Amino acid sequence: MYTPTITRRHFLGAATGAAVIHPMAGRAQDAPTATRKIKIGLVGAGGRGAWIARLFQEHGGYQFHAVADYFQQVADTAGDALGVDKARRFSGLSGYRKVIESGVEAVVLEVPPYFFPEMAAAAVEAGLHVFMAKPVAVDVPGCLSIETSAAAATRKQKVFLIDYQMPTDPVNIEVVKRLHDPEFGPVVHVQSTGVCAGFNDPPRGPNLESRLQGLIWTNDIAMGCDYLGNFDIHAIDAALWVIGERPVSAAGSSRIARPNPHGDSHDVCSVVFRYANGVVHNHFGQGLSNSAPGAIQVIAHGQKGHGVVNYGKEAYLHGAGNLRFKGGQVENLYKQGAVRNIATFHQQVTGGIFTNDTVRRSVDGCLACILGREAADRGVELTMEQILQENRKLEVNLEGLKA
Repeated sequence: MYTPTITRRHFLGAATGAAVIHPMAGRAQDAPTATRKIKIGLVGAGGRGAWIARLFQEHGGYQFHAVADYFQQVADTAGDALGVDKARRFSGLSGYRKVIESGVEAVVLEVPPYFFPEMAAAAVEAGLHVFMAKPVAVDVPGCLSIETSAAAATRKQKVFLIDYQMPTDPVNIEVVKRLHDPEFGPVVHVQSTGVCAGFNDPPRGPNLESRLQGLIWTNDIAMGCDYLGNFDIHAIDAALWVIGERPVSAAGSSRIARPNPHGDSHDVCSVVFRYANGVVHNHFGQGLSNSAPGAIQVIAHGQKGHGVVNYGKEAYLHGAGNLRFKGGQVENLYKQGAVRNIATFHQQVTGGIFTNDTVRRSVDGCLACILGREAADRGVELTMEQILQENRKLEVNLEGLKA
């Protein structure tokens, strides 16, 4: 179960059960303009990295001091936009170390998840705060490394925040609070869905350089953790939020269905997770350009009603009496969730809040996706204990890349 220290001020309202949400979830975006600027460095400046850097700037409480990307041109473009001195724009696989050594207080990590464990460990060792995208890793050793780094960050009184958006939305928070109300009764069945249009998967080049951009790396399991672990993980994270623990086993089926694939990530899956508390959890994932409506959603069924937690559209709870919650639209979560997390990160760094509540479920959610990925690929029921004992590390061939 999730059992960090939880105080009243960590919640929007009085949440019940085992849910863990961001300390300022649902209200951080309303915080007054920051007065102290945190000196930060950006690692991974393409795509979402460049996009989220603008949100850090708009917050007003941050100053970008250094930037790194594998590609120098990308680092320079971001450096121009962020006002970073040319002397502190770094490239290559080791560029992140130069950012860490540049005099920053915190790092923002927006790179393929294969690199997260190494980068996070180096940042924490250097005494920096860490703001990191999901998933936290691609394999079990990576998940355990993130867990170790986050624990070290807490001991050093540093913030370590994982940027999930669904648990920051006020409507989602209220739905989960009511799902955890003892009057609702136990959740017995959960359905989660992760449907997107997939990711571009062009032919491979002589090395991995061409796949380090444009989310192409999502198609490579060892770089991106599979579609289940990279996209669907939003829904898996929300399911664990509702259920309150990580699964004990999984079984299912998956395949590559996109035309002309060049990576090994499976883009279609159906997985059934089992939990120690008896909950049955069915997950469906699809990443194909077939005009299917996109969805990141969790439907939780209890004995007295059901609730919906959503990335978009509506979240609500249908039940008897006071449990019924009309809910409402989950608004612009891709941006607003990031805005809330950026505000929370600033409040935690400047306010000395080092509980690092986002880590436990982020690690467990990634382990759940790895469990589901492996069980579906092998076509067997696989237990969490088995994959933890296997502790299998995924390797990436980095030969020929710029150091």
